[in-house]
Amino acid sequence: MAEQHTATEQHTALVSPAEQQTPPALARTPEAELRAVAARVLDHPGFAPELLALGAVRALGPGATEWATRLRDRYPDAPADGLARLATRRFVRSAGAGGATAALAGLFAPLAELASVLWSHSNLVLHLAAAYGKDPAHPDRAAELLVLTQVHPDTASAQAALAAAQTAGDPVEGAWPRAAEAAWRLAAPLTAQAGGWVALRLVARLLPGAAVLAAALGDAAAADRLAARAVAVYRPDPR
Repeated sequence: MAEQHTATEQHTALVSPAEQQTPPALARTPEAELRAVAARVLDHPGFAPELLALGAVRALGPGATEWATRLRDRYPDAPADGLARLATRRFVRSAGAGGATAALAGLFAPLAELASVLWSHSNLVLHLAAAYGKDPAHPDRAAELLVLTQVHPDTASAQAALAAAQTAGDPVEGAWPRAAEAAWRLAAPLTAQAGGWVALRLVARLLPGAAVLAAALGDAAAADRLAARAVAVYRPDPR
């Protein structure tokens, strides 16, 4: 007994006080990850969609995997197309919700709402990937997100932009110019999906408030079109 006590004391002595007092690291929630991504977007607005895609895969990918696994365990005969329809209905309905960015409202409310709707679109794509047996947490999904949301024309350019985003240097100066540039880049996917008027009105009105983005946030048709593109990419070739 004395030897066991001595061994315990010796092990404790090898551990620094900081290690003894530091609790286990807690995993970030998707909402916390979105807030962290938004902060980095303001530092590097030129890489706004790329940073959002990287954060979405990291934060939302594991949840999409759990969702698909749970449904397959419960309904082992359910076809992949059936799971895809469930995911599409769920995220088309929630595409306009901006609750995840409530803490970011204020001066940057338009930027926050743009990030929120694209976060929801990312969740849709990652769940569709999981429905068809792809790993939604794999780094390749970030490049696919950028192509599917029409930020980049092909995977090669998306991967190059992602690499640049991850090695970006010092933050850009000026809060308001940064917010405007980030909003412009985040509006690009919605511009491609909703006819182009979103970004034009953003520039014309210099981001006066979230009302400018109301139509984009409520545009379920854009999410439907995104879902159709994702299904076309992830559904296995029937041959």
